[in-house]
Amino acid sequence: MHHHDRKQRFEVIYVAHYADILAYIRRRTTSAEDAADALAETFATAWRRLDDLPQGPDARLWLFGVARRVLANGRRAESRRGELVERLGRQLAVWAEHTQARESLAGVREAFGRLSPDDREILALAGWEGLGSDDIATVLGCSRPNARLRLHRARKRLARHLDAAGIDLARIGLRAVAMTRGIL
Repeated sequence: MHHHDRKQRFEVIYVAHYADILAYIRRRTTSAEDAADALAETFATAWRRLDDLPQGPDARLWLFGVARRVLANGRRAESRRGELVERLGRQLAVWAEHTQARESLAGVREAFGRLSPDDREILALAGWEGLGSDDIATVLGCSRPNARLRLHRARKRLARHLDAAGIDLARIGLRAVAMTRGIL
């Protein structure tokens, strides 16, 4: 690919997906500095591997996959996992104000925190990024049936934790739950 064409293709991809990739990264980092570093590294990888980058909407999923690997290799992976839980908790706290169910939602946050990092990540991809199992398969680099199974199992494990905590989702108010776009 001619240098000018490469540059043009990269710019189109960057403009189209910058906001989604930044949002993905910021939800998984503890500081604006970490987010900026991860974003720069993600798009530097995209530039280097432009020929591998799929056309169309799959480009976004490919970039999610790169961002995920950049974050996994990051210096503060452990604190980020804690941040993932905290951020979901803060979102749930906002919804709690509308449903008058703060105690239950604190329990939901706790149940989410008890899941393995893999379960939390797959539920976050479904809930925060709004991805279906086919797209999750692309981001995680696994087969579609495997992604569906992992998502199903993660949801079941979350439901078991909620059940053990005596949290009845019907009582919390399904509107608040629906707002999580698939996490529950």
